[in-house]
Amino acid sequence: MKQLIVTADDFGAAPAVNEAVERGHTEGVLTAASLMVGAPAAADAVARARRLPKLCVGLHLVLVEGRPTSDPADVPDLVTADGAFRTDMARLGADIFFKVGARRQLAREVEAQFRAYAATGLPLDHVNTHKHFHLHPTIADLIVRIGPRFGMKAMRTPAEPRAVLVEVDGEANPPPAYVTAPWAWLGKARLRHAGIATPDQVFGLFWSGAMTAERLAGLIRRLPEGLSEIYLHPATTAAYDGCAPGYRYVEEFEALIDPTVIAATRAEGLALGGFADFARLAQRTP
Repeated sequence: MKQLIVTADDFGAAPAVNEAVERGHTEGVLTAASLMVGAPAAADAVARARRLPKLCVGLHLVLVEGRPTSDPADVPDLVTADGAFRTDMARLGADIFFKVGARRQLAREVEAQFRAYAATGLPLDHVNTHKHFHLHPTIADLIVRIGPRFGMKAMRTPAEPRAVLVEVDGEANPPPAYVTAPWAWLGKARLRHAGIATPDQVFGLFWSGAMTAERLAGLIRRLPEGLSEIYLHPATTAAYDGCAPGYRYVEEFEALIDPTVIAATRAEGLALGGFADFARLAQRTP
């Protein structure tokens, strides 16, 4: 059987994102959402999630391009003068790797976000990170060490099969993932060794911010065997405070509720859900 998780990232970023998540779930194919616990509309997102018991919610750890859950004074190496996270990912990654103090601050912030999520009372379906920063081995190691204490049982590893993208769109020319692929596969091995579930393949990297209905339906029809995750960034408005320039947020929302996409998910041998749903299914299967 092919298994599919359809996830919305940035849950809590803005009311327009939260509305898209709720409607994408109730009217379309969305099965999961990843919550930014420190984002401006996080409280609204939690309130919506509480009335959507079948929506599988997880933690979207933010360590760049956002604001810390900790007091900025406690994580000075991670933030700028205004208390926001740094945006220079390469230099920040180097600091985290080489500076003991920065690693300690990182551990403090990661734990603070797990604690904030636990305080919502929502079950923790999965964990992932903003900008896939957990491809950094130090960040991945910290999450694997801290997360299970808060019930973490599943985490995304962004390994996207290039061949499937080309099947969906013959003009697509995704670059070979020489930089990310080795870290993604290393992360997958690390997670599985730790007993943490992770998808066999993930889609959403190459078409990040541009997952149209045609592309989404095409991916669903061509899913490889095993557990796949497709992630999007839906919103009901084209822009909001903190949005990424050029992202087609409304088109991604419309893709989730598109009749062609919904029909594609009804194919025989395809099951939709969240990580928790498939874990329960595996427990019932002899």
